[in-house]
Amino acid sequence: MAMPQAIVIGCSAGGLTALEQLFAGIDPALPQPIAVCCHTGSATVDLLCELLAKHATLPVEEARERAPMRGGVIHVAPSGYHLLVEASRRFSLSVDQRVSFARPSIDVLFESAAEAYRDTLIGIVLTGANSDGADGLVHVRQAGGLAVVQEPTDAEVATMPAAALERAGADHCLPLAAIAPLLNRLCLP
Repeated sequence: MAMPQAIVIGCSAGGLTALEQLFAGIDPALPQPIAVCCHTGSATVDLLCELLAKHATLPVEEARERAPMRGGVIHVAPSGYHLLVEASRRFSLSVDQRVSFARPSIDVLFESAAEAYRDTLIGIVLTGANSDGADGLVHVRQAGGLAVVQEPTDAEVATMPAAALERAGADHCLPLAAIAPLLNRLCLP
């Protein structure tokens, strides 16, 4: 894989706790942009960003229409919209139909980011209760990107990482605690 230029992460049930732990372990010098799609039934995006920012070593903000993916920033998908990465590496928002019963959809984010970043993208699937993200991770791998999946037995809810492994496989299948160290190794110059 070429030097990573972006990271996309998807999760649902148990995702807030997993993201808090993951982002606490990221090196604050990490230069890549991170885009996150977290299905949260109860938290607003403002609250999600606030909660993640308490643990993250990088700034956390809601992804905005036409805003660029900025390096060293965690961009969170807004609720009610699909988050896409354009070829220009700017965000766009869509109210297209739900995918895997979700909007925002992890698959939509992963597929669009794979088109924009090709073999310089890292896709990560964490804990969750459905299969959203599995097809998107297939696209990441087909474009030459790197697939990282949380070990299902380590996940709060194993369904999402198990579906990702079944459909896409993984370059790295790790417990949550090992994912931030992997990203730091792969992404820091």
